[in-house]
Amino acid sequence: MVRLDMSSGRYITLEGAEGCGKSTHAARLAEALDAVLTRETGGTAIGQRIRTILHDTTVTNLSHRAEALLTAADRAQHIDEVVAPALDSGRHVVSDRSVYSTLAYQGYGRELPLAEVRRLNEWAVGSHWPDLVLLLDAAPEVLERRMRGRQLDRFEQEGQQFHQRVRDGFQQLARDEPDRWVVIDGAQTLDAVQRSIRAAVTDRLGI
Repeated sequence: MVRLDMSSGRYITLEGAEGCGKSTHAARLAEALDAVLTRETGGTAIGQRIRTILHDTTVTNLSHRAEALLTAADRAQHIDEVVAPALDSGRHVVSDRSVYSTLAYQGYGRELPLAEVRRLNEWAVGSHWPDLVLLLDAAPEVLERRMRGRQLDRFEQEGQQFHQRVRDGFQQLARDEPDRWVVIDGAQTLDAVQRSIRAAVTDRLGI
């Protein structure tokens, strides 16, 4: 459940498919809230080593289960080293991706058993599930246009069907937990998306 103790920091994550703009808006939101800005994977020194393996295009034989375990390991370190200490000190945390990306990418995208992926990550995060999830959603043609000219990593190089399953997964996760999620039209202008994000944060968390 979402924590109700308003004296502690709040944990906010931006989620979405590749090219949705979450990294840009995570940075903008963190600046506006004077929050700790972080990311998954790679939000710690140990996590950065894990991220290198996960995103390396020369890694072609990583099993889907191993991939899920690596993301959970990154997350456990990230929670212990970055997220939990910041929240306990009263700082807000804004993260570019979180546990929900694993549910979308490894659960829906890789088609691993969703219940098992969730159970593994419940152990990784402990009680630290995000208070608010902001899903930046946009049509595939918008995302594809934004990705043109970029050097694509291992996940970004996956096929259209994989990315559609991931997008569908995010949408289903949002429907499953409407009290925790807000879906924002990521096809809007940067400033319009930013205004929508700030309105959602104020409405849901009072900050």
